[in-house]
Amino acid sequence: MTLKRRDFLKAGMAGALAGAATMAPAIVRAESKQKFRWKMTNAYGPGAPFYTVGPGSATDFCKMVETMSGGRLKIKHYAAGELIPALEGFDAVSQGTVEMNWGNAYFWAGKTFPAQYFTTVPFGMNFQGMNAWIRHGGGQELWDEVYAPFNVIGMPAGNTGVQMTGWFREPVEKIEDFNGLRMRIPGLAGKVYETLGVSVKLLPGGEIFPALERGVIDAAEFVGPYQDRRMGLHKAARYYYTTGWSEPSNTTELLVNKEAWAGLPEDLQAIVRAAAEACNLISHTWSEANNSEALEDLVTNYGVEVRTLSPEIVARLKTVTMETLESHAAADPMVRKVHDSYFAFKQKHDAWQARSETVVQTQL
Repeated sequence: MTLKRRDFLKAGMAGALAGAATMAPAIVRAESKQKFRWKMTNAYGPGAPFYTVGPGSATDFCKMVETMSGGRLKIKHYAAGELIPALEGFDAVSQGTVEMNWGNAYFWAGKTFPAQYFTTVPFGMNFQGMNAWIRHGGGQELWDEVYAPFNVIGMPAGNTGVQMTGWFREPVEKIEDFNGLRMRIPGLAGKVYETLGVSVKLLPGGEIFPALERGVIDAAEFVGPYQDRRMGLHKAARYYYTTGWSEPSNTTELLVNKEAWAGLPEDLQAIVRAAAEACNLISHTWSEANNSEALEDLVTNYGVEVRTLSPEIVARLKTVTMETLESHAAADPMVRKVHDSYFAFKQKHDAWQARSETVVQTQL
């Protein structure tokens, strides 16, 4: 009887194990078929190249994710004003009203000052350096730390490359010419301009042209020749200044609700990150491919005067930039942590760049 009972128990256990083994693939298959329907808002309006439509844009990102996931993750995109106003994406994602937002981290300076470092820093790093810091220099970890109290995470999803100083209704020939100007410009550069007596305005893209045309503002910075021409900024201001001091690169941010992200299977998380990485590269190369032709068109066919800020102005801007950033870092431990990491990495990257690209370019 004992042997028979033992044989019976063994047979039962074997059957149970076989059943579990049979069920396991079914469970995996069921999980793999789980579908997600998310919403994404955007800080930029309908039809905006680079940000809303076209290669490397938010809608391009959504299509990539849906295709790569086989339809398991579909993201409904809403341009600025279609679901919420342009600059309310941070709160919408933080509160879980939507799962994602497409924009720039420096729009959230009022929430947390160090967020601005993850978009651009005046006299900072270019596209290569910025991405190297975020990916391999501790930047992403700091980004996560800065956003931790807000129930969101951020990641790079685009980059314009270097941006122009901006459009001015009147020439700026000396540093004193900035005093009293009313200018649309976001981010850390705005803090620098404020120190020089500029009245800084943070306007969504769609509001820049009418404000400049009506004289509500005297100058405006947006992106670069292709995007600025589309918005018609050349029709409201004649002088187009460069050096790229204010935004040597500009990172697009994919903002994600932290709880929604945690509920996403690992394979879908990997797809989202891969699509963001793809858009980061595609958008940058798109900008590089289109800005040259657009700038030539603005000069040749629209009478735009492209000017370079004088060395004296640039030198003063750099001094004020370093003083401004240092003052904010001294006042906030989190700003200090991000600031020191950014500039320590920049110092190393500058040394490499000076020995590689800069030397090569001077020899060509």
